[in-house]
Amino acid sequence: MTPTPRKTRRRFVQVAASLALAFGAVAAGPAAQAQAANWPDKPIRFIVNFPPGGVADVIARLVAEPVGKALGQTVVVENRAGAGGNIGAEAAARSASDGYTFLVSSGGVPAINPHLYSSLNYDPNKDLVPVAALARVPVFLVTRLELPDTFQGFIDHAKANPGDLSYPSPGNGSSPHIAGEMFAGATGIEALHVPYRGAAPAVVDLLAGQVDFFFDPGVALPHVKEGKLRVLAVGSPTRSAVLPDIPTLDELGVKGFDADTIFGMYAPAGTDPAIIERMNAEVNKALEQENVLERIASLGAETAAMTPQAFQERIKADFDRYGEVIRDRKITVQ
Repeated sequence: MTPTPRKTRRRFVQVAASLALAFGAVAAGPAAQAQAANWPDKPIRFIVNFPPGGVADVIARLVAEPVGKALGQTVVVENRAGAGGNIGAEAAARSASDGYTFLVSSGGVPAINPHLYSSLNYDPNKDLVPVAALARVPVFLVTRLELPDTFQGFIDHAKANPGDLSYPSPGNGSSPHIAGEMFAGATGIEALHVPYRGAAPAVVDLLAGQVDFFFDPGVALPHVKEGKLRVLAVGSPTRSAVLPDIPTLDELGVKGFDADTIFGMYAPAGTDPAIIERMNAEVNKALEQENVLERIASLGAETAAMTPQAFQERIKADFDRYGEVIRDRKITVQ
């Protein structure tokens, strides 16, 4: 049977559409390769989703210089804080996936925030892809000097005065906030959580006596060394190399306590894998530089060079671990 003109036209349109898709797929490969080959040919932006002075900001600025030098381009660090890191993270996720915008964040954005925020305008684990792990950041139980100078004394004081003590965090849902909730649940103390817009202002109020203790990601350690604050324990499975005489909470009887997070770099989904691999390689090289190692160590952290794939696996493990804590403690954000 001879095809009707209408069927002939429809078949022509289908064939033409298939050819167009095939041609596009073939053409996209060389275009992407050309983009990666020419990258970078303009300045690169690191979005930090916490305020200046915090751990994420310090680490971003540390690696920005050697990475920029290696790539032959300026790296601009831009702080976009707020909403538990979601403002900066969403800005990065919504950026063009051309290899010129990266997010430097705590591990809370992919591992904690999806459990806490039901109305996010982006999906941290779909709209962002891991590029490079930067540092394993423990938290230190830091107190003001007026409180008892031993861990057991601190616990006894807290239990004798339920609800009187308060602790800050860099924001609702941040890893120090979750650490505080983990600690309260494990020890049976009652304390008031006070959210701040970053770790640095939280430390200011701890020094001023406005709050009492802090699960510090390392910002307060210089004040500890100056004798202005006291560190009682490390919230990690192992002791810190920078404070080897300070016991872990596990050693002190809070068994299995682990509030470590991995600070890292992410790119908008769709970024060329070749660009991600190159950035990963340059970041890992930067983490080997002596000044970078020393500065990260001064925060009580340790460099954590990984492949993007290994970093993805660690994020998944932390996502599962923190999700369990958040559900058990019924942690919510307002």
